[in-house]
Amino acid sequence: MTDLPLALITGASRGIGAAIAHQLSPTHRLLLGGRDTDALAKVAQELPGAEPWQVDLTDAASLEAAASKIDRLDVLVHSAGVGKIGTVAESPSSVWRTNLEVNVIAVAELTRLLLPALRAANGHVVVINSGAGYTARPGWGPYAASKFAVRAFTDSLRAEEPDLRVTSIFPGRTDTDMQREARAQEGGDYEADKYLRPDSVATAVLTAVTATPEAHFTEIQVRPR
Repeated sequence: MTDLPLALITGASRGIGAAIAHQLSPTHRLLLGGRDTDALAKVAQELPGAEPWQVDLTDAASLEAAASKIDRLDVLVHSAGVGKIGTVAESPSSVWRTNLEVNVIAVAELTRLLLPALRAANGHVVVINSGAGYTARPGWGPYAASKFAVRAFTDSLRAEEPDLRVTSIFPGRTDTDMQREARAQEGGDYEADKYLRPDSVATAVLTAVTATPEAHFTEIQVRPR
């Protein structure tokens, strides 16, 4: 097990992040990132070679301290995120700041801190984006802005770090707690059978991460049928 490559997955306590952890577990040692200690411990118990990596991604000092303990990293998956939506007229600055802080700034900062470890392994950075990273629909401006921004971040990182593989995953609506919260904000029905399963998004991540050395999946879009 100690010879397996190491992957850090943020947002690993539930939803897409937990699904990614389960799919990478057979081929990777895992650091399970998140804030909920009990939830992380539960996922870790299900996966050999996994251990919790408890940290608040918006706490700069804690993040730097946690990242400093990693000297080599094969895969970094950014799955943590928030989905605060609303119209421009109804969204105060706090809504914009929350989306940008978690979905963009935390992603950029954690990647920056771990670049030496990623470079040491010629590693792979995967960012779970969203269909909103391509299309800003009415009522989704604050969230879409953060996803457009993190798409720009991954494009810049890919160009600046040619020895790394950098993949953006763009899922459509997915059956997660975040989706339930978004639908509640929209005031619409929750139709889980019409959404992607978290495992389907995790499969896209696995495909990118396990690609043969000459292959680089730069972007993957996944939509419900």
